[in-house]
Amino acid sequence: MAKEMKISFPGGLRVVAHYKGLVIETDQPVYAGGEGRAPAPFDLFLASIGTCAAYYVLAFCQQRNIPLDNIYVTQKTTRNPAAKRIEKIIIEVHLPPDFPKKYEAAVLKAIDQCSVKKHIIDNPEFELKAVSD
Repeated sequence: MAKEMKISFPGGLRVVAHYKGLVIETDQPVYAGGEGRAPAPFDLFLASIGTCAAYYVLAFCQQRNIPLDNIYVTQKTTRNPAAKRIEKIIIEVHLPPDFPKKYEAAVLKAIDQCSVKKHIIDNPEFELKAVSD
């Protein structure tokens, strides 16, 4: 059975999604005519990749009782100006000097399990419909 997300238009260029009891707000940046009061949808897309990768670092470290105090993740993108698209996403996990060397490759393998990334690589089918209520 399909899960439903209801999306509404509260004004300006804001778009709000209601999903699983949560409210996810978006807006366009000021330079694009919005108020910049919330992330743009594409910003949320990128954040979903980075936070998913970071979640797998979190889970990996928690399972091994490795402190997370000095561990963080960065995500960088490079764009193809001609295609006007991101051509590469670089995810880096920054580890402190005392991080166990034996786990460095394993933590990268954990990041590779990110379900958001997997959905991009093995993308779902899109079906678009106009429905009259």
